[in-house]
Amino acid sequence: MDITYRGAPVTTVGQLPEVGAKIPDFTLVGSDLEDIHLSDFEGRRVVLNIFPSIDTGVCAKAAREFNKIAEELPNTTVLCVSRDLPFALNRFCAAEGIDNVVTASAFRSSFGEDYGVTMENGPIASLLSRSVVVVDTDGTVLYTEQVPEIGQEPDYDGARNAIANA
Repeated sequence: MDITYRGAPVTTVGQLPEVGAKIPDFTLVGSDLEDIHLSDFEGRRVVLNIFPSIDTGVCAKAAREFNKIAEELPNTTVLCVSRDLPFALNRFCAAEGIDNVVTASAFRSSFGEDYGVTMENGPIASLLSRSVVVVDTDGTVLYTEQVPEIGQEPDYDGARNAIANA
């Protein structure tokens, strides 16, 4: 898919999973350096807040907003996913008091390619594009968004409404 970074075209490796489809399992790295799988959250709704790096203003703001959403919505887990190392994700969440989300690093997995969010070109190539995927308790995709401009925030209300209306 084509998106932009500061107005310059960037291509990602594919497409996000389609609404109505079963989402593929994944392997990410948790804050304890252990593997995290989608199947670990069986029976819960899952929001994947996918972003390039927690060390940018928009990514940090999105993590804060999704932390609030995670607190508001019952039976819902928000995973903040990037290629940042787990140490950086933990440092940020500890400093910000963010404790309602699960941090998950894609630094040693094919998650970005499997979900169509790895940027193939541009100054931040190989990082993950800003995207959101909402999954119902049975693994069905309820909502997806790949933000067209990396510096733009995701549609928080779109994700929240997808869960509320499920």
